Amino acid sequence: MSNLGTAIAEARDTIVHALGPAPRIAIVLGSGLGSLADSLNESRSIQYAAIPGFPRSTAPGHAGRLVSGRLGNVPVLCMQGRFHVYEGWEPSQIAFPVRVMRALGVEIIILTNAAGGVNLDYRPGDFMLIRDHINLSGRNPLVGPNDETIGPRFPDMSKAYDPALRQVAHQAAASLGTALHEGVYAWFLGPSFETPAEIRMARLLGADAVGMSTVPEVIAAVHCGLRVLGISCITNMAAGILDQPITSEEVLEISERRKPAFEALLRGIVMQLASL
Repeated sequence: MSNLGTAIAEARDTIVHALGPAPRIAIVLGSGLGSLADSLNESRSIQYAAIPGFPRSTAPGHAGRLVSGRLGNVPVLCMQGRFHVYEGWEPSQIAFPVRVMRALGVEIIILTNAAGGVNLDYRPGDFMLIRDHINLSGRNPLVGPNDETIGPRFPDMSKAYDPALRQVAHQAAASLGTALHEGVYAWFLGPSFETPAEIRMARLLGADAVGMSTVPEVIAAVHCGLRVLGISCITNMAAGILDQPITSEEVLEISERRKPAFEALLRGIVMQLASL
């Protein structure tokens, strides 16, 4: 077993000892969205700091713990907070928890985030299902030696965001009467918000929303064989669209305001995924 494989196994065993066997579905909760994990029934949790190899969450609105429980009647595993390259972590370190979840037996991963709206038809508080992404960071979690027991050297990213899972998400949104855009997410490195010129570039490239997360996790998930669903909460319009500054407080404020609707959407999606 490689050094990476050994590290994954050690983290997996620690989590199983603390939480028990993992369910099929995992959810990564982004900025201001972590309270969903607090509402799980029969929940058990472990701090990231207690899991070998896990980074530490330092971003606002990220609690930094792994929580298992039931969302309704469906077993789920939630990452209550994530990691970002702008915090100083390497993309391979951000990939590590995703690989551990695969080793735990997770099959479907739902990645959520707070994002800036680039599409002029979007408004703060809207939800966007991620159809595809653009990596504008120049970083990739698969750089370096490849462990073939985890995934192939050159994974295909043409259907990174599972079309069948996206259809389930649209059905769940429709049943709730919740509007759900579908678009392209562009990953900027951060931590500074993008400039108006960068947003104009992103729009020309085909981006509908921008953010500082999610893409390295998606790449790692596809590499190791997980099915991926990505959802953004549009918390602000990106730089240059409105004549006002962008602040992290605004991001968390909109996340908080839309939290009940976002949590209802995730619950609806998870309920339908349980039957797949």
